[in-house]
Amino acid sequence: MITLEKIQEVIAAGPYQANWASLNSYQVPLWFRQGKFGIFIHWGLYSVPAFRNEWYSRNMYIQGSPEFEHHRKTYGPQSEFGYKDFIPLFTAEKFDPKEWVELFAAAGATYFCPVAEHHDGFQMYDSEFSDFTSVKMGPQRDILGELKTAAQKTSLHFCTSSHRAEHWFFFGHGQEFASDVKEPLVKGDFYWPAMPEPDNQELTSEPAPSQEFLEDWLLRTCELIDRYQPEVLYFDWWVQHQAFKEPLKQVAAFYYNRGVEWKKPTSITYKHDAMMFGSGIVEVERGKFADAKPFYWQTDTAIAHNSWCYTDSLEYKTVKELLWDLIEVVAKNGNLLLNVGPKADGSIPEKDREILLAIGQWLQINGEGIYSGKPWRKAGEGPTQVIEGQFQAGPKAYTEKDIRFTVVGEALYAFVMAPPKGELLITSLATSGNPDALAFHGLIKEVCFLGYEEKVTGEQTAAGLKVSVPKITGDLPVTCKIIME
Repeated sequence: MITLEKIQEVIAAGPYQANWASLNSYQVPLWFRQGKFGIFIHWGLYSVPAFRNEWYSRNMYIQGSPEFEHHRKTYGPQSEFGYKDFIPLFTAEKFDPKEWVELFAAAGATYFCPVAEHHDGFQMYDSEFSDFTSVKMGPQRDILGELKTAAQKTSLHFCTSSHRAEHWFFFGHGQEFASDVKEPLVKGDFYWPAMPEPDNQELTSEPAPSQEFLEDWLLRTCELIDRYQPEVLYFDWWVQHQAFKEPLKQVAAFYYNRGVEWKKPTSITYKHDAMMFGSGIVEVERGKFADAKPFYWQTDTAIAHNSWCYTDSLEYKTVKELLWDLIEVVAKNGNLLLNVGPKADGSIPEKDREILLAIGQWLQINGEGIYSGKPWRKAGEGPTQVIEGQFQAGPKAYTEKDIRFTVVGEALYAFVMAPPKGELLITSLATSGNPDALAFHGLIKEVCFLGYEEKVTGEQTAAGLKVSVPKITGDLPVTCKIIME
């Protein structure tokens, strides 16, 4: 069993210490920088009501909210049927980890990241610190362990995420009226500590997590690390609160030292400046950077606009929109972590499956410019630009003048976001007699379109590289491959 003393022993014995100066020597693993595309999985008790989104556990206790009213109408008063009463209904009878990982591989993903524990506090793995786990209740299966075992039979990298930090306040609203959250709450209880919700965007908001809660968070996190040895550990947003600074440094040092012991690199992805820059991988939720960055980063977004978990009212994104996201991110030195939400029974919705397989088919043809792709001297050209930051929707449309670039070996890949008609002009490959102009002076050996056998011609001019275009079918982005000498 993991203890606070054991955690300190691992930190003291390894090369990484619990301070930013030491943790700053961290390096992003090569496999992650080459992998580009991963699958996120939000699946848990919230998948049982499947109403609106994965914050059902909090919102069902907020008087007057849609979840509050839906819950009373569907299940009865919160005092008689609380969130904990969904546990027996979460049976996961159709959960097949082998089928899941095979689908993720067919989608072209190189890694996947199931949520180990969401804000609701129900652990999808075995734990000595709680009885409220998928092993001891509900499915009575080690969901995380089964997924890792299935991944080990493939080339997929196994990662996981912890959203435990927000549990400090997630059930707090249940104490404001007659509900099952009012039962005596002590450490280890499902709803504990159910504190009043602070301003969750403020770094020093009150009530701040107590020392008891922080130690429990530290122990649970290090137990998760030791038992499942994920290659990447994703933290959700509230760990940026000032109270988590010291335990977060201890987790990072413990985890990175364990990676050294295991002889495999380990990484933490973080948001909102929760960690000092350079000590992990920067994460941008539902957003992107406007330009290529000199540091490596990741964006996480969902297959639907309105929820991370499965619901009966999902507003799905199109395959085209998701490929735009992937291309924008890779051209700017990042990875895309795309979330899917299985149903409560463990089956993956048909629409999710359809979208994932379509992405995989596109990557079979165009993936050579995605995997291992590095930023070129400019990320792209064209009139359509993204708005930088978190929670920023991508463009609703691109034009055939919108092009994004990557480089792999001797090839420059120009991803044309809208299929061109007639002639393609790549202005970034213009010749120029002005040595100070942003012009291309290399030699172009060959030009082709991936997935099309028809030969094309390319002519370099002062306006740009003019490329003839084959007869293109469909409306998905296409890739012009330019071989350099």
